[in-house]
Amino acid sequence: MDEKDVKIDQYLDANLDGSLAELAALCAQPSVSAQNLGIDDCANLVAEMLKKRGFATEVLPTGGAPVVFGERKGRSGKTLLFYNHYDVQPGEPLELWESPPFQPEIRDGVMYARGVVDDKGHFTSRLFAVDALLNANGGELPCTVKFVLEGEEETSSLHLHDFVVNNKEKLAADACVWEYGGVDHLDQPTQSLGLRGICYVELSVETANQDVHSGLGGSIFPNAAWRLVWALNTLKDENERILIPGFYDDIVPPTNRDLALLDQLPDPAEQYRTQYGLKGFLKGLTGGVALKAAQVFEPTCTICGLTSGYQGPGSKTVLPAKASAKIDFRLVPNQRPEKVLQQLRAHLDQHGFEDIQIEFMGGDTPARTDPDDDFVKLAVATAEEVYQKAVQIEPMSGGSGPSSIFMEHLNLPVISAGVAHPGAQMHAPNENMRVDLYLLGAKHIARLIKRFGDGE
Repeated sequence: MDEKDVKIDQYLDANLDGSLAELAALCAQPSVSAQNLGIDDCANLVAEMLKKRGFATEVLPTGGAPVVFGERKGRSGKTLLFYNHYDVQPGEPLELWESPPFQPEIRDGVMYARGVVDDKGHFTSRLFAVDALLNANGGELPCTVKFVLEGEEETSSLHLHDFVVNNKEKLAADACVWEYGGVDHLDQPTQSLGLRGICYVELSVETANQDVHSGLGGSIFPNAAWRLVWALNTLKDENERILIPGFYDDIVPPTNRDLALLDQLPDPAEQYRTQYGLKGFLKGLTGGVALKAAQVFEPTCTICGLTSGYQGPGSKTVLPAKASAKIDFRLVPNQRPEKVLQQLRAHLDQHGFEDIQIEFMGGDTPARTDPDDDFVKLAVATAEEVYQKAVQIEPMSGGSGPSSIFMEHLNLPVISAGVAHPGAQMHAPNENMRVDLYLLGAKHIARLIKRFGDGE
């Protein structure tokens, strides 16, 4: 560890409480994109946080939530782009929170708040790293640093594609650090090199203009709930095979290199059984490489929610006139959401379900970074230096996000680095972030920027 690394770490250790206070203030500002709650106020707050660090900052309109962009020039000719998002999931169900979601609390070394780890903690930890670098370098950054923060990530980043395409010069960089990262269930740092894609739809059907007494219509009126159930039953068989014609045609299977990387990862089977109360896994999987490969390299068709008829307490004999289901398809290389959408429409029509309406609610293309890219090697080396543990390299993540936009249109390698842990309760009540990981995440980002600027 050189002298500047020591100075950076000392600054971060000494100023942790101040950074956590800044994070708490950001989390106290609601920014729920699904409810359009506090979005503009949060965008302006984020812009002010960047300005405080000397970033030239803009709050740029889109067809939806504004994008916040900040840039600060650095010593070298290299540029590092950070992608984050300032929107969060709804706080509901509120009754399951131990403390209100927008009133951050630290208990036993853990901060609880909506958005604390997805994604506000990642953002402020990066600002914290910038502060340490400025302190260690006489107010200068090792390289140019850019931030782009959107406010629609939790609602499928509807306007991000056009924003990136229309602002290629503004966003130009040599590499990108994605929104998330952290440690696995063994507290080993992870490096995720890709994201599955997604095609999110809502299927709906209406068979009458109002609900009907089931004694009147049960024998002679079409039932929207049954109509939808029968349509859903055509999508996947009991062996988890998706039955849409052509669905699997474009898939590129994992390489031997991918399988070797998966083989080096800890087996999560027992942790999943314990954490989620599972008796077993689909398709007879028990663990090992087979389970790890299925988790990230196989596409899915998931019913995320079903709505129809009466669902309150007691009984109500009603024949539903409307029914709907929200479905996500997780996609793997080289599937594309727009093609899956076309295939889904053709499949339903072929089975006589022309009356089932499809609303496309968002999608992302799968994206991958070469595990042998120099920037990946730098991210791994600096993480191992900070965490004093080997990095677990994930060739793909089971989740989805818009990183493909940055890879395709900006031609950037994308790595992950951050403050998350498996028990962070993202998208759930009691979302939380460990303070010790927040500090380690800031130290990693500071080293990453420093080495990147130095040309390592």
